[in-house]
Amino acid sequence: MLRNVTVEAYAAEGKSLARQEGKVVFIEKVVPGDVVDVQVTKSKKDWAEGHPIFFHSFSKERVEPFCQHFGVCGGCQWQMLPYEQQLVFKQQQVMDNLTRIGKVSLPPFEPIAGAQQTGFYRNKLEYTFSTKEYLPPGTFSKDDRARGERSVVGFHAKGFFDKVVAVEKCWLQDDLTNAIRNTIRDYAYEKGLTFYDIRAHVGFLRTMQVRICTTGEVMVNIVLGDESEKKRNALLAFVQQAFPQITTLLYTINVKMNDSMHDLDPQVYAGPGYVIEQLEDFRFKIGPKSFFQTNTAQGAELYRITREFAALDGSQVVYDLYCGTGSIGIFCSRGAKKIVGVEMIAAAIDDARENAALNGIAHTHFAAGDVIEVCDDAFFATHGRPDVIITDPPRAGMHEKLVRKILDMEAPIVVYVSCNPATQARDLALLDEKYAVTRVRPVDMFPHTHHIENVVQLTLKSPVT
Repeated sequence: MLRNVTVEAYAAEGKSLARQEGKVVFIEKVVPGDVVDVQVTKSKKDWAEGHPIFFHSFSKERVEPFCQHFGVCGGCQWQMLPYEQQLVFKQQQVMDNLTRIGKVSLPPFEPIAGAQQTGFYRNKLEYTFSTKEYLPPGTFSKDDRARGERSVVGFHAKGFFDKVVAVEKCWLQDDLTNAIRNTIRDYAYEKGLTFYDIRAHVGFLRTMQVRICTTGEVMVNIVLGDESEKKRNALLAFVQQAFPQITTLLYTINVKMNDSMHDLDPQVYAGPGYVIEQLEDFRFKIGPKSFFQTNTAQGAELYRITREFAALDGSQVVYDLYCGTGSIGIFCSRGAKKIVGVEMIAAAIDDARENAALNGIAHTHFAAGDVIEVCDDAFFATHGRPDVIITDPPRAGMHEKLVRKILDMEAPIVVYVSCNPATQARDLALLDEKYAVTRVRPVDMFPHTHHIENVVQLTLKSPVT
């Protein structure tokens, strides 16, 4: 244990750092200015990791968290920091990653695009019904032990696959969600409906997804652990009557050993089976398994910056890689001669085509498959070589073969949208062979968390003569 440690600076991924006897110590759940005793959980020659076990004094930057579940739930890590300070740390995280990992020439960073709405900002949440309530460390009374065995609904506790934090009020999504979740919970208590025991793999209520759109449309999908038709119909009829705001109500039967939705078939109980979301004046059809940016308002801001970095004038062929349901390409379509989207997941490509049709955008082509295999000479001959490439990969970043493919395509502009500046920096180092980083702007999609998106514009270097 380390005593009286003064936290000096923000590090990354929600951790801060201190220095003790020439060693850097990364500490979670603290902010710069805190003075703490640290329980070391990992120690190497030059660095260590740990967590606070006692606070001698708190940083002057701290504010009172607004959520009753903060510190237990784990969904938000930074409610104790003023939002403006969160933005400073997030901008710093991007700069540190691109400088230390990327090690490429960088322009001055543009200011982070902060969120106008810092609460109730998510359009989708998923809750878990469980027979095991998570209780924070230090609760060992008989009453608390009994509570740990009660059925609850909320979020998975960090580090526990079988325990759930009972949520009374979550500030991440419109308050309607809290009413829906708590009402279904109370109905289940009254009717004796069982919650899912993930160890024994038994129980009726399993998970629930709620999506609330800026258009006012609401989708609820209740995932059930068995086929009990009578109980199911009674539950769904109750929910429909209690919440007429729900425009699409679905149920999904899941008897698998895991909660993944990709191989399940949601069934429509009421409504059209989808909702419509809107970014600017573009409309998007979203089904129960569709991917869509989780923060609608900031998603629009992210796409506006992406469109700006693409520098479109109406003459360019734009390739949208990892295009998903086509939202970025469609958002940029009015400034492009043609949008070509490529995505591995065939169902997402079906959604992309439908969304293009919904918006009356005919100058698009969406292809399902691996970019490395799809984008060959025959494909270029049919659809044109890219003038602009937009790439928005998952957290793992781009496969090195795809980076090589982008280098081969030699589009004049590449716009790299990333949810992980560390892997983005790694890829920028590889792209440096032919591309210069010309613009950088972080975007905060998830206030009160350490997550950060970043948009980078790269331009093709002039050939050496």
